[in-house]
Amino acid sequence: MSLPRTSHTSLRPLAWVSLPVAATLALTGCGGGGQDGTGEAEASETRAVEHARGESEVPVDPRRVVVLEPVQLDTSVALGVIPVGTTVLNEAAGVPGYLGEEAAGIESVGTVPEPNLERIAALEPDLILGTETRHSALYDQLASIAPTVFMASQADPWAENVQLVARALGDEEGATTLLDDYEERCAEVAETHGTEDSTAQLIRPRDEVLTLYGPTSFAGSTLECAGFTTPEHDWEDISLDISPERVLDAQADLVLVTATDVDAPDAVPDAIRDNGDAFPELHVVDRSFWITGVGPLGGMTVLDDIDRILSAAE
Repeated sequence: MSLPRTSHTSLRPLAWVSLPVAATLALTGCGGGGQDGTGEAEASETRAVEHARGESEVPVDPRRVVVLEPVQLDTSVALGVIPVGTTVLNEAAGVPGYLGEEAAGIESVGTVPEPNLERIAALEPDLILGTETRHSALYDQLASIAPTVFMASQADPWAENVQLVARALGDEEGATTLLDDYEERCAEVAETHGTEDSTAQLIRPRDEVLTLYGPTSFAGSTLECAGFTTPEHDWEDISLDISPERVLDAQADLVLVTATDVDAPDAVPDAIRDNGDAFPELHVVDRSFWITGVGPLGGMTVLDDIDRILSAAE
C-alpha cells in the first residue's frame, strides 16, 4: 500500500506553561504509572515504542489514553480504543460528530495547539499521544504524567501517523486492515465514477485568503486516491494561500468548498460566487471531516461524501 508523502510543515512549538501545573501533577501522582478506572495503581506489562522523541515504555494494553492530535483521536476510535481525553480544534464545536456517539463523551483537554496540562493530569492517563511540531515544549511535563509517544509532525503522511498510533496502542494489524479498507474504497469510487481523467480542488475559505489543498494534504491525497488529479501549483507544503483576486487559479473539473455549515447562505465566498461560470461543478462540503477528519474514519467519510456528490451529478 502506498499513499502520497507529505512534506513537513513548520509550526511554532507551544511555549506556555501555566503556574498551577506542578501542584496538579503532584496531587495526581505524576510518576507515569497507569491507573485503572477505580484509581488503584495497576501493575502492567510494558513494551518499547520508538517515536519522534526516542523510545518510551508504554503499557501493553493501555486503558486510559489521552490524544492531542486529530489523527490520533480518529485512529484510536477506529481501533476501538476510546480515549478518556482529547484536544479539540474548537472548544465550542467539541469532538467531530462523524466519529459517532461513543466519541461524543470524550473529555476535552484543551485545544490542539494548547493542551491543558491540569486537565490531562486529572484524567490519570496511562498513555499520552502528541506531536513534536505542536507540543515539543510540553514533552517532559507530559512524560511525567504518563508514558508519552510523539509523532514527528501532523503534516507527515497521515497513513504513517496512523501506523504509529496503532503501534502505541498495540494494534498494528488493526491499522493495516483499516488502511487496506480505505484503499479498496478509493478504488471502488474511482471505478464507479470514472475519475481517472478528472481534476479536483479543495478550497478552504479563510478571513482574507482562499487556501487550496494539495495532493499531499489529507483531503487532497484522498481525492487523488479516488482517482482525481490535483491541478499543479507551487505548493507551500501541503497547501497554498491565494488572494480572492486570484480565485480562477482554483479552477478544476470538481471544486469543493469547505464550510462549518454547508447550508449557510454565505458558505461560498463572494469571489467564487461572482465567478460562477468558471466553477460549474462546485459543491460545499463539511469542514469537520474534510479538513479535521484526518484518519481512517475521516478518510472513509470523505470517500462516502465524494461518492454522494458524484452520484448526484450523474
